[in-house]
Amino acid sequence: MAQKKSFLAKLGPGLVTGAADDDPSGIGTHSQIGAQFGFGLAWTFTLSFPLLAVIQIVAAEIGRVTGRGIAANLRRHYPRPLMWFAVSLLLVANVINLGADLSAMGDSLALLTGVHAGYYTLGFGIICVGLEVFLSYQTYASVLKWTTLSLLAYLGVVAVAHVPWGHALRSLVVPEFRWNSAYATGFVAILGTTISPYLFFWQASQEVEEERRHHSKPLCVTPKSAGPELKEIRTDTLIGMAVSTIISIAIVFATAATLNAHGITDIESSAQAAEALRPFAGNLAFALFAAGIIGTGLLAVPVLAGSVAYGITEMFRFTASLDAKPWKARFFYAVIAAATFAGASFDLLGINPIKALYWSAVVNGVLAVPLMALMMLIVRNPRAMGKLILSRGMTMIGWVATAVMAGATFIFFWSLL
Repeated sequence: MAQKKSFLAKLGPGLVTGAADDDPSGIGTHSQIGAQFGFGLAWTFTLSFPLLAVIQIVAAEIGRVTGRGIAANLRRHYPRPLMWFAVSLLLVANVINLGADLSAMGDSLALLTGVHAGYYTLGFGIICVGLEVFLSYQTYASVLKWTTLSLLAYLGVVAVAHVPWGHALRSLVVPEFRWNSAYATGFVAILGTTISPYLFFWQASQEVEEERRHHSKPLCVTPKSAGPELKEIRTDTLIGMAVSTIISIAIVFATAATLNAHGITDIESSAQAAEALRPFAGNLAFALFAAGIIGTGLLAVPVLAGSVAYGITEMFRFTASLDAKPWKARFFYAVIAAATFAGASFDLLGINPIKALYWSAVVNGVLAVPLMALMMLIVRNPRAMGKLILSRGMTMIGWVATAVMAGATFIFFWSLL
């Protein structure tokens, strides 16, 4: 009789994906939101959580039910130019995001040590590539799961930030609308850093990896036994997205209660936010914030590089698996290394990571809407999902999430005009 898995053992791709959503660039965005608007945009997280959770469940079920990643499903069921368009935009957005994240990690360690950030940026890139290439999938997945503990640093920050909890908690359910372009752009920025295309590709592919590791068949082949596994996937994903949302709220609360409360409203990076916190929340908050950036970066950088590697490798029908030996999946690992070092080169080329982050958000916003629409079509397509097409209720929420992202993208471009 098989031993029943513990609750923690059941958590995997959903938890890691949710934690990777709070990458250094996301921390920078949330810090800016808290500094610029105080608690005024906190309600957005209450809105975005169910949308994020459902769309990630859709991505996870596509991977586990079909036994293929998103790019592979696009190749099988939709015109090739659509697949090329989606994966090309994912590549551009992820490389820019990698540059912003690695730069933020280097800057944070430089704040703690005083050594030039450029050396650390390249070093972090080498470490992340080495972990993905040389560790087995089982070991690597375990490393990623434990790395999610770095997010606890932000609960420590908010604990020492003297947050006015009555006002803060009320802001989660009572919107404080401000009818100006800056507020609209902030709203879009939260959605753009929360519902990100690289998370879709990563979680779908990780469910495929889990299937291979357990020598299981795609659930579309064994639909009668799919119930418990789908329930486990949904629980894992809900917990992962809840963790992501709670940490994002903690960052906004901490910066709102310190920076915004003292008139500091312009924060352009996560490292700058860490430095700015020191005079108002103390050295402990500063150290926790900076250390958290490094920890979340070590989690997010492999996810960013891995998601684009899955997409490109599936597109060309090469082996795409973190469990494969380097010499058996040379193209897959080469894409991981190339994407990571392309991002790390931003510092060497003198590219402003803050401007890069801005355009990354634009590309992610443009990519998210058509990709979400395609995912919704796949998850309701019997040719791909067999008898396990998404329920009508979940489908409705998924399309609402897609419509909200489309509206947010429209608002963003309208605000530029």
